[in-house]
Amino acid sequence: TVDCPLPKRAEHLAAGGVLPHGLPSAVHAELVAADREIRPGGPLPGDTDGDAERHDDELIDVFAADIRDFVRRHDLAGAVVVNVASTEPAPDDDSLPPSSRYAAAALRAGCPYVNFTPSAGLHHPALAPLAEASGLPYAGRDGKTGQTLLRSVLGPMFLQRALAVRAWSGTNLLGGGDGAALADPATAAAKNAGKERVLADTLGTTPEGEVHIDDVPALGDWKTAWDHIAFDGFLGARMILQTTWQGCDSALAAPLVLDLARLVARARERGLSGPLGELGFYFKDPVGDGPSSLAEQYAELRR
Repeated sequence: TVDCPLPKRAEHLAAGGVLPHGLPSAVHAELVAADREIRPGGPLPGDTDGDAERHDDELIDVFAADIRDFVRRHDLAGAVVVNVASTEPAPDDDSLPPSSRYAAAALRAGCPYVNFTPSAGLHHPALAPLAEASGLPYAGRDGKTGQTLLRSVLGPMFLQRALAVRAWSGTNLLGGGDGAALADPATAAAKNAGKERVLADTLGTTPEGEVHIDDVPALGDWKTAWDHIAFDGFLGARMILQTTWQGCDSALAAPLVLDLARLVARARERGLSGPLGELGFYFKDPVGDGPSSLAEQYAELRR
């Protein structure tokens, strides 16, 4: 859990070249006000497990009450809950992981939900009836900001030009909170599942090769993603494509989160409910039905 106050975090981002110089001081008062709204989650140290299902229900009630209180105190028409927490390992039993507790709390509070991470969220089978009965729109999962964004463009190119991809390997170097969280093999596996799914969906087959994620704290919010693609051309001519993506995760993700909050709020206003497959443009592993190539996803979003 991050405990750095938002004004100080903004200063760190400016020092790292992510935010323009002077912006943190210009919005200092707004950041202080936002920092005061942060509520502790749970379970907290000292919480007792007892009956797991009852305990989950109590936690979800507390989270939902925090959300309702926020809406009431600020006299809002409503709120949208967006999960941008660190990736969690895929659940290995029937208990609700943290992301699913918060997703359930969002629905219980009457709020549309967006999962910008690979974590379970509303994908947990125990929440399927709740999601269906809520009458609320939801979107996800795992924001598509860098390496997978590029893969969703290149994959269809190989398929459309009848270039057979033999192997597609990749490496990610990243720091910050993501790098530390993804150093755990189980967490990295949850993250990589979406990257592999994009290739399988766009190519129609799963090529050889894996994605490796290395934690390099010195990189901070900046990341480097390298891909090595081996493919065959006419009469089996063997060729290679290598790509290098160097970007800032914060700056790539932030406008997508803003877009999604606005679009999902609008969907609620228009009376839409259930999975918003039309927002697949933003995700590695979209909910609902829809295409996998970026161009087709963009056309679907515009429609």
